[in-house]
Amino acid sequence: MTARVYMIRHGNAASVWGQPGASADPGLDALGRDQAQAACDELLGLAEAPCLVVTSPLLRCRETAAPFARALGVEPTVEPRVAEIPTPQAVAPEARGAWLSAAFGATWATVAGDADYLAWRDGVAAAVAARPGAAIFSHFVAINAAVSAATDDPRVLSFEPANGSITVFETDGRHLRLIGRGREAALTRVL
Repeated sequence: MTARVYMIRHGNAASVWGQPGASADPGLDALGRDQAQAACDELLGLAEAPCLVVTSPLLRCRETAAPFARALGVEPTVEPRVAEIPTPQAVAPEARGAWLSAAFGATWATVAGDADYLAWRDGVAAAVAARPGAAIFSHFVAINAAVSAATDDPRVLSFEPANGSITVFETDGRHLRLIGRGREAALTRVL
């Protein structure tokens, strides 16, 4: 038996990594709150609407998940495996953007850093596959990780999911099959 699972990129964040005064865990700005409500409305209108809400522990994802969780009358489940890609310890916050840009040109097996990024990708995919019927509120890179695992694409960056976009998979509880990538936007911010 298979079921759909949906990955939603969080709404526009109130601040960007490395900017002066930026929060390490920003919430949503006004545009991001509008995107969260639009994603909620889109999810509620699906023929196979999700019945579970899963979110990254980061505030921008929890705030994006909130309207949909309220509409369903459920508490979101926090899943650390769908959080941001781990930044190498040696990379300062203001250099994270440059590190990510370099990672986007790499494969999961060749990303520079102190983590096993191929294993991280597989962990994201396992977390998504284990949640049939869920709406999973996550991040740009984590969504790319799930797409990579589902399509056997070794690249870190295979598409640029827009804030509030919904990427659809099918799962049997262990494996993912990509049904459709979410709406894309020009890569201007990755948080």
